[in-house]
Amino acid sequence: MFEFKGVDFMDFDSLLSDEELLVRRTARQFVNDRFIPVIDKHFRDGTFPTELSETIAELGFFGANLHGYGCAGMSEVENGLIMQELERGDSGLRSFISVQSSLSMFCLHRYGSEAQKNKWLPELQQAKKFACFGLTEPNFGSNPSGMTTRAVRDGDSYVLNGEKTWITNGTFADVAIIWAKVADTDDIRAFLVEKGTPGFTATDLHNKLSMRASITSSLGFSDCRIPAANALPGVTGLKAALSCLSNARMGIGWGTIGAAMACYDCARQYTMMRTQFDNRPIASHQLVQNELAFMITEITKAQFMTLHASRLKDKGKLHFSHVSMLKRNNAQMAIEIARRARDLLGANGITDEYPIFRHMCNLETVKTYEGTHNIHTLVLGARVTGVPAFV
Repeated sequence: MFEFKGVDFMDFDSLLSDEELLVRRTARQFVNDRFIPVIDKHFRDGTFPTELSETIAELGFFGANLHGYGCAGMSEVENGLIMQELERGDSGLRSFISVQSSLSMFCLHRYGSEAQKNKWLPELQQAKKFACFGLTEPNFGSNPSGMTTRAVRDGDSYVLNGEKTWITNGTFADVAIIWAKVADTDDIRAFLVEKGTPGFTATDLHNKLSMRASITSSLGFSDCRIPAANALPGVTGLKAALSCLSNARMGIGWGTIGAAMACYDCARQYTMMRTQFDNRPIASHQLVQNELAFMITEITKAQFMTLHASRLKDKGKLHFSHVSMLKRNNAQMAIEIARRARDLLGANGITDEYPIFRHMCNLETVKTYEGTHNIHTLVLGARVTGVPAFV
């Protein structure tokens, strides 16, 4: 396997502080030393190395950009660089941490009561507990407002009925943040449902050809009774759920750059080593150089856009449509680079001796979840024209 030393065509690192470089170096070393040696086996077996959770917590990666409750309080750029390195390892690793951090912990941090935060956030940060985020339903993905999961108030309790699916970490989580409509209204609230609650079931989804090193589940609720105190008091509608998704998409924007880097760097090194015809490396051929030039250009463009968006977020100036542009561009960029890199490796590109085909399969999912390419296209269209085209 080729050694990864980074991808920086236009002195991107000169824009990073010493602290940001240190964070990236720490994440890169963790991925290189602890994750990459085991990912192929887990991808083949359809499992995730949960035994790495304690180390991930010790490094401060859970809730890295949150403040208080034991969290590291990193900047958006520092958190993004972590996500980049994690997904350079595998999308399943970045998703595992993103769902714990950018969806679940962020949601609790922003919308939970002080009692809920004090109970859950420190243990989630320390990997003593795990959480998942239940919004998507079997019949409602891009249109979460159509959800059919219901929560009915009954004295000091809520009774939940419904189903959520494609939930990362679902069977592994100790607590699920579940979005439901209250009674027969369109009032959407979020509820904490603890593992083992009667009427709450979680089952893993199998036979996936993508995101195989990721725990993906369906959650069911049948007269599931939870304390009324488990409702997140800060949630007043779907806008809260969408803000959590927008927060997590920043991590996807960075993460897909990492996957693209892994594919590009593997293809670059392979084509310099592989010889054909006149015993010259295939990297000397014009068509190969065309592909490599395309890849490095797209990665470089994504690096600078994503860095700027993260700086804007740290300043409180980021609009959700900026995040749509980021997620849409970077996911499409990464999957295109993966496909071209696979082509440069020929038949070798489909073996797990190289990471490209694994990334290519994963990126088909990453392009879809947390807002499809087409949905983000419509978000951008609405922003630049002022005319929504969703209906």
